[in-house]
Amino acid sequence: MSLEAKITNDLKDAMKNKDQAALRSVRAIKAAILLFKTDGSGNELNEDHEIKILQKLVKQRQDSLDIYVKQGREDLAVTEREEIAIIQQYLPAQLSEAELKAALQVIILETGATSGKEMGKVIGLANQRLAGKAEGKAIAATVKELLN
Repeated sequence: MSLEAKITNDLKDAMKNKDQAALRSVRAIKAAILLFKTDGSGNELNEDHEIKILQKLVKQRQDSLDIYVKQGREDLAVTEREEIAIIQQYLPAQLSEAELKAALQVIILETGATSGKEMGKVIGLANQRLAGKAEGKAIAATVKELLN
């Protein structure tokens, strides 16, 4: 089942169950998908694009959450946490720290990188292979640690 079909079903369920957090989150995903499909680029919505859309939505909410926490607005922070948790359910399972390190060590061996100067090519390949399975910040930090 495509993400779009799953979202439509989950939207109906959220309405029936009167789950406001799920309803807000699923509507946001549906809106982002609709924006992508009508942006005029002519790109087809495939799994890679779906993952990027979901990651972008999580990142936006994470940025907002950080601001709300700094400002002491716990009422708004709770909303962001709920939405992050719901959106993350649609993303592939995230790699653990050990799994991420192992995958990155393989990529480092493949690229032949030996120093921090070659970090860019390792991160580029890692972002392609681990899309949706690990955050960019985590990939960059782990690559930096492994190459130093």
